[in-house]
Amino acid sequence: MTLPERAIPQPRTPPLVYAQALGSMLVGAAAIVLVLRTFGTDLDVGRKALSVSLVIYVGISILALVKLPTYPHSRFGPANIVTTLRAAATAMIGGIILTAEQVTGASMLWFVTGSAAAALALDGLDGYLARRSGTSSRFGARFDMEVDALLILLLATAALLLGKAGVWVLLIGLMRYGFLAARMASSRLSGELPESMRRKVVCVVQGVALCIATAPIVNPLVAQVVLAMALLSLVYSFAVDIAYLLMQADGDRRVA
Repeated sequence: MTLPERAIPQPRTPPLVYAQALGSMLVGAAAIVLVLRTFGTDLDVGRKALSVSLVIYVGISILALVKLPTYPHSRFGPANIVTTLRAAATAMIGGIILTAEQVTGASMLWFVTGSAAAALALDGLDGYLARRSGTSSRFGARFDMEVDALLILLLATAALLLGKAGVWVLLIGLMRYGFLAARMASSRLSGELPESMRRKVVCVVQGVALCIATAPIVNPLVAQVVLAMALLSLVYSFAVDIAYLLMQADGDRRVA
């Protein structure tokens, strides 16, 4: 009789990682409170913006903590700390955009654009820090990607509310979520995608285009041209990935 193989125990995430993660998240929450309470009047935003910002931030933090057991390193790492601060900036942008009666004030718009630009600039830093500190992980890459996706969706919403583009601009923010839903629904699209510089560049293009479009000095016509070009690049990138996954699935089927 063959004895069943023992399951290989999975390494547990050290308590120190949870402590560092929670500490970073608390710093991010404190930064949101400090910034919006200090500059809320100048930005023409009220307490509702602070409340919504914190709700968004807590949601991001909970999702990150749920996935933290998959993190393989003994410390949270500087890259994930930077991503946590980027999440705080993204949550602030969301709180302002979603609660403002009119997204028209110059101070508010410059704050949104500047915060988004800073968050996007830090996007390149966290990957560098992960490699330098030896704390690269799938958790960190996914955390970073989800913050980027939410930021882009919020900026697309801002462009719509500002009248810089029509409802089609939301495709820039929603297309990735639609792609993920399609991967879950179809086994032919559930394969692994290789690392791609094209994908990273197109993501940066979306963020830069949306920052340009939401800037107060950019008129709707220019914004629409910039956003349309960004959307076309995004459609192309997803088309390449879908074609790759379909060919991979067809190849596996022929082998089987």
